Amino acid sequence: DRALAQVRLRHGPQPARAARRALSNLCADAVRHGALRHNPVRDTRPIPCPHHQVRALTTAEARDLPTRLHGDPTACRLDLPDLVQFMLGTGVRIGEAAAVRHAVLDLATDTVLINATVIRVPGVGLQIQPRTKTPASHRLLTLPRPVVTTIRARRAERAHTGPAGVVFPSPAGQLRDPSNTQGDLRAALDRAGYPWVTSHTFRKTVASRLDDAGFSVRHIADQLGHARPSTTLDHYLGRRAITTFTVADALTELTAVE
Repeated sequence: DRALAQVRLRHGPQPARAARRALSNLCADAVRHGALRHNPVRDTRPIPCPHHQVRALTTAEARDLPTRLHGDPTACRLDLPDLVQFMLGTGVRIGEAAAVRHAVLDLATDTVLINATVIRVPGVGLQIQPRTKTPASHRLLTLPRPVVTTIRARRAERAHTGPAGVVFPSPAGQLRDPSNTQGDLRAALDRAGYPWVTSHTFRKTVASRLDDAGFSVRHIADQLGHARPSTTLDHYLGRRAITTFTVADALTELTAVE
């Protein structure tokens, strides 16, 4: 408890939760091999993690942001505008976007298969992991027409193809590092006048727009690659999806006075 409390004090609740999971896995192994009688981590206090209020880009902001990025020479040199458009059009994670290859794109049907992610392997470097974050993250997505147009243009230029045929390589033509891209994007968003926006905001924006359009939480979870719709509802929609449909209309018959 004291050790986890120190981690939380110095680094925050999320790292403390990660440390708790790691310790629990370690002690569970010890129990299986007879070194411990029970897992003591299970008796530690839960580590609460406050949920931040969901904020997504409005439609006007989502249209304005790429325009500002296209007007930023540094952002263009880092090839961020097209990457942001792809993420806003799909809701994929940065690592998933960095791993998209031309081989998984079917422009005849305007679809992309999300089946990999870019990770950094200690002692090896950046690698395309041939699987997604979770089994539910393996998904086939339909691309909006503007995104298809952008990808067709990139194919025609042939200058935007990296190793293994990735669509969004680094400025040096190698695999794009998700962590470095996060930093580059942070600086570009600050210059564009959107200091509150992160790459995660793009996923929240996709979820919010689909909710506004009347799609079910299950459909939105499938788009984002969530196994459980509750994750989508709690962290991406802020429990606002239940108001998408007219609940009052559904209950009218129950409350009608003869």
